[in-house]
Amino acid sequence: MADKSQGLSQDFVHLARVALSERSQDIQAFLHRVARKRRDADPQLAQDIIALLREAPTRSSPLRRSVEAAIPVDTDSRFQLLRVEANPEMPHEPVYFGEVRQTLDRLVEERRRVTDLFEAGLQPTRTVLFTGPPGVGKTLAARWIARELGKPLLILDLSAVMSSYLGRTGANLRHVLDYAKALDCVLLLDELDTIAKRRDDAGEIGELKRLVTVLLQQLDDWPSTGLLIAATNHSELLDPAIWRRFEQPLDFPLPTKEGINVFIQSLLEGKIQKSIEWSKVLSIIFYGKSYSEIEREINLARRSAALKGINLEAQLPEILRMSTRSKDDQIQLAIDLVTFGFASQRKAHELTGVARDTIRSRSNHDIQVI
Repeated sequence: MADKSQGLSQDFVHLARVALSERSQDIQAFLHRVARKRRDADPQLAQDIIALLREAPTRSSPLRRSVEAAIPVDTDSRFQLLRVEANPEMPHEPVYFGEVRQTLDRLVEERRRVTDLFEAGLQPTRTVLFTGPPGVGKTLAARWIARELGKPLLILDLSAVMSSYLGRTGANLRHVLDYAKALDCVLLLDELDTIAKRRDDAGEIGELKRLVTVLLQQLDDWPSTGLLIAATNHSELLDPAIWRRFEQPLDFPLPTKEGINVFIQSLLEGKIQKSIEWSKVLSIIFYGKSYSEIEREINLARRSAALKGINLEAQLPEILRMSTRSKDDQIQLAIDLVTFGFASQRKAHELTGVARDTIRSRSNHDIQVI
């Protein structure tokens, strides 16, 4: 009993010390450790602490007001260091498959069922690293997570953090991260490689190398009350120590034909009658491109159609004419154009360069197989 009383006294003193520092994330982290430590010896105490922790993240309105009130600024330029989306909106629903879809769903589920994790002596994932080529949906995924959780999204403007006085860049970074730690939010560090390059890179000056150390310290100290997401198009440039600090790395590959098909359907739905058929055709020529490249091409076609005064469906064949494909893809594309009624055999030949005899013979073969 004396040992238990002494242990509680030590915990109380430590809690008082942390509380006086006014760092709410440290208080919550300490209470989480106490609940886990006391779960067997004093289950009622552990349950009471878990109940308090469960209630703490629900104070979203005051937190959002504080976001709007005092966004960190660079001391030299007075520019804001963060872009805040209090109510993240999606230009369109993201399309993800496989591991990416499963991981994003799990990250959201962890936050929605944080009590279950606390009761098991666990915390939700605190830090996530998105890697992959440009335009594959990394930033969109961060926005989707924030929207699904009903939390504000804070986006770090790395160009703003990089002060003209390099010695102040580390201070800017600390200022931003300390600010985000105190909020119930999702923080996105975009283009992480800008400040987290390998420290053995001889081309980098000492100040930039010190930024890596600052970031490592902040990642180690990140609270479970918030979610930090970093994204990079150049994962090979990252310092190895950065990789080890992130609890969940997630690579975003270029979209599959299935993903492209679904994505194009979402872009064309309600704009043309045969959106399903055109999506299948366009997924052939857009294979190997990113979501952003595909969206750009579709939007260019929409603008051209508007300027010409024609409907979008009449403009889409121009995309086919301008694209380059393998011989097999050209043949499949020509057959699809004829099968879906988009073009006669003559027109399909003009758009794809595939001989009419080839189109005719392959089409007849497919019909016989069916």
